[in-house]
Amino acid sequence: MTLVRYSQRVLPISFMFLLGLLSTVSTLVAEEVRVAVASNFRNAALAIGETFEASTGHHVVYSFGSTGLLYTQITQHAPFDVFLAADQLRPKTAVENGFAVPGSRFTYATGRIVLFSRDRNLVHGEMTIKSGNFLKLAIADPDTAPYGAAAVVIMQQLGVLEGLRRKIVQGTNVAQVYQFVHTGNAELGFVAYSQVVSHQNGSRWVVPEHLHSPISQDAVLLKRGMNNSAARKFLVYITGSEAGMTLQRFGYGGNKSGADARVR
Repeated sequence: MTLVRYSQRVLPISFMFLLGLLSTVSTLVAEEVRVAVASNFRNAALAIGETFEASTGHHVVYSFGSTGLLYTQITQHAPFDVFLAADQLRPKTAVENGFAVPGSRFTYATGRIVLFSRDRNLVHGEMTIKSGNFLKLAIADPDTAPYGAAAVVIMQQLGVLEGLRRKIVQGTNVAQVYQFVHTGNAELGFVAYSQVVSHQNGSRWVVPEHLHSPISQDAVLLKRGMNNSAARKFLVYITGSEAGMTLQRFGYGGNKSGADARVR
């Protein structure tokens, strides 16, 4: 489990979301928010954490992992205040099973999946997968990682899943899949677009969205964070324009849930 901590100065922010949940605790009191984050969102989360701390003075502690494994930890009472998943199912289930606050769930980002290789000459669209001209293809565990589930659907849609099973290697999450490709343990892999959006080397194919269901990523306030002002303000912050620019920079679509409108 990876923990990342920030500490900077206090500046005011505007409240755009979850206004009914905001406490009377002064914004001048620095608090800590512990956030469980799907691995695909790591780079964007780190950038958002920096600007959030600069704006509020609150501390962010991240724990990264596959969505399924993070949800399991939540059900075992892991000390998280906020859950940023890579799907909609687990946050919804968290609310239904009493681990998250009803009415706090919303879509914070929409992800894209990419076929990526360090070899700049290997990836040429869907024909790369159809040709099977490679030894190892890395995907995230489809049972716990939404990007892994999307990779399976893509291969099914292209009619190559059964033929490629012996070449598939699984990582626990997309972060490990990226490491497999980066270290050469697999020639190519299905990773999150955010992981390679700034890469100048290698080759990639941004998979057309018609080949898989939208990767809508939901956030939710966990019961442990109900009385944590920093947790609420973090959820407010990621619906704002500054975080929205960060999402775009890392290749994500923004909030499509109308979260602000619900509160208003």
